[in-house]
Amino acid sequence: MIANTIFLEVGNLDGLVYLILLILLGPPIFLSIIGLILFKTKNRKAGKIFFILAGIYLVVGLGICGALMAGF
Repeated sequence: MIANTIFLEVGNLDGLVYLILLILLGPPIFLSIIGLILFKTKNRKAGKIFFILAGIYLVVGLGICGALMAGF
């Protein structure tokens, strides 16, 4: 009976935490880099839009992924 419960035990979940952090911070960093490149060239308006998108994604990601990591 005890041998069957070993399969239900969870091991190391560090990879899951790193995946959540990658989903949380990866796209805003990527969008910010694109926005910086566009802002330095002639497309200043498009660069500002990418910065705004990066900020919105970061706020939403902090809310959703932060709640998942906090355990709510």
